[in-house]
Amino acid sequence: MTLPPTPPDKAVEAAEGRLAELGVQIDAMQALLVRLMQDVVREEKAGDDRKAGRLVEVNEKLVVAAMAAQADAEAAAQARKQAAQSSLLDALTHLPNRTALLDRFEQAVAAARRHGTRFALLFVDLDHFKQLNDAHGHVFGDKVLHLAAGRMLAAVREVDTVSRHGGDEFLVLLAELNQPADAQAVAEKLITAVGAPATIDDQVVRVTASIGIAICPDDGEDFDTLVARADAAMYASKRRHAGSVTFHATAAVGASGKHAPPSSPAPQPVQAGTGAATAEGRLADLREANERLVLAVISAQELQAAAERARERQVSLITAVAEELKNPEAPIRIASTMLGRPPNDDPLLPRVKKVVERQMTQMSRLVGDLVEAANLDSGELKLDLCRVDLGEVIERSVAAIRPMIGERGQRFELRRPTGTLDVQGDAARLEQVVSNLLDNASKYTHEGGRISLSVDVTADKLTLTVADNGIGITSRMLPHVFEPFVQDPQALGFSGAGLGIGLTVARALVQAHGGTLAAASEGVNRGSRFMVTLPRTGSEQATPDAGSASNDSGST
Repeated sequence: MTLPPTPPDKAVEAAEGRLAELGVQIDAMQALLVRLMQDVVREEKAGDDRKAGRLVEVNEKLVVAAMAAQADAEAAAQARKQAAQSSLLDALTHLPNRTALLDRFEQAVAAARRHGTRFALLFVDLDHFKQLNDAHGHVFGDKVLHLAAGRMLAAVREVDTVSRHGGDEFLVLLAELNQPADAQAVAEKLITAVGAPATIDDQVVRVTASIGIAICPDDGEDFDTLVARADAAMYASKRRHAGSVTFHATAAVGASGKHAPPSSPAPQPVQAGTGAATAEGRLADLREANERLVLAVISAQELQAAAERARERQVSLITAVAEELKNPEAPIRIASTMLGRPPNDDPLLPRVKKVVERQMTQMSRLVGDLVEAANLDSGELKLDLCRVDLGEVIERSVAAIRPMIGERGQRFELRRPTGTLDVQGDAARLEQVVSNLLDNASKYTHEGGRISLSVDVTADKLTLTVADNGIGITSRMLPHVFEPFVQDPQALGFSGAGLGIGLTVARALVQAHGGTLAAASEGVNRGSRFMVTLPRTGSEQATPDAGSASNDSGST
């Protein structure tokens, strides 16, 4: 780092001294010029041309000298102005220093009070700068600071002020702030500008910056308070992750250390009376609530955009897989790989027929789930509503699942009230729900395990419960069990891998019928329960207190 040969304050003194000397010389020349002009007039009256000519020559030389002195005076004045400006600039980055920032801060406070507006103070810290400085040297670090300063200066408006606070810390004064969200936008712009890759001394450098924001008058009205609170918010950003932005109002402040926020309350404006103070306090609360609402809206918009992108990718995946599985050769190819050759050379045709039929059934259900998931995402789910006997739906679903249950030696129990179980719904969709739940229960229950389906009826609703004593659901995954493409890690590889959309489709179909689908589990290897609740049509003939139950191994 190259320092100026003369400190700024001494340069100012030298320029002022030189300017004073030139002023004295100019005054003396002007007085002499007046006397010479008087002499010229007298000599002209006397008729002495030679002496008059000599006096004119001297006068011309005096004018030239006076003009030169004037030019020197103007140069000295310009030097004084530059010296005064240099005393307000940081020697390394040429940004305004603390003295200049304080002056502009007072102007911003006066304008905010006069117009009832706000402004923001941003505390910017370059992340991991010490390690970079130690690794490459201070000269290299100075170049990085100079580069960061220039980029920040280019990223703000002319009315704003970027100042070097010290070391790798900077302060940015955002004047004429319309709303707190504007400060957030500028802070993110600064992070992007500083973080752009650069080449310094053949080294590629990429620096991140963490920023804290304090708002005047919400977080205080004096310089030191706002700096301290912006500093505390900046350290809250660092605790979150490098290269982030935090408002003082939303920062989790209070950590011990020199960067904790001041213990004294933020200074309040002088009020005329208690009523005015109460009104100002309410106004401050409203401002803080408004800032948090703005931040929440910004976050919600970002999350919504991310969710929309994820949904589009998901729909594309579902459509592609569904088209692939619709090929009738797919299940046959899968079945052929599973056939093998029986040890006793029994005829293969019965085995081929059985395996292919099972695979075709499973593939058909998978394709149905994929198509339904795509319809759910696109909002094209359609129901053919009519009066449906849920008892018949259950019988068809149980008949379809019995072969799988029988092969696994699982015991199945059905308990339901006698009579019809009328609901308003789409029979095919409701059968898909029950089949998905039974298939899920069998798939994640060990061989020889127990599966049950029970129906309970009240005056206004019908509850269908599918329970098992299988591998269960971990407490961490239970809240997410209905989310698409989500599976409990312990379930991966158990009885084959799935896409994780069966339960998603089932819940969406139940909700489309005006009902609910909930899951419960006591934990790993303690089984699970899925409860479907549907509204009744009002004319069902089922008897709530009468029921029938069957308990079998699932064999046909």
